[in-house]
Amino acid sequence: MKLKVKKGSSVEVIAGADRGKKGAVIEVLPQSLMVKVQGVNMKTHFDKKDGILKSEGFFDYSNVRLVQQAAKAATRKSPKKSESKSA
Repeated sequence: MKLKVKKGSSVEVIAGADRGKKGAVIEVLPQSLMVKVQGVNMKTHFDKKDGILKSEGFFDYSNVRLVQQAAKAATRKSPKKSESKSA
């Protein structure tokens, strides 16, 4: 199954506790239809060494709406051959 949302795309959350928030897609799991969006669905974890850590959690792909597609990666084109012939 091909998803419309890709890494780097800008999306808006349309359902759940974070409804209305916008952010960039950090990661996509196409097998389980899960996405991770920057600044949305924040999880806290306490680590004895580092203290309290906050990170984004995955949530369902159906809870986001595409706002702007990710920019395509720049492709390198081969230089054109000059066809100047001296007569």
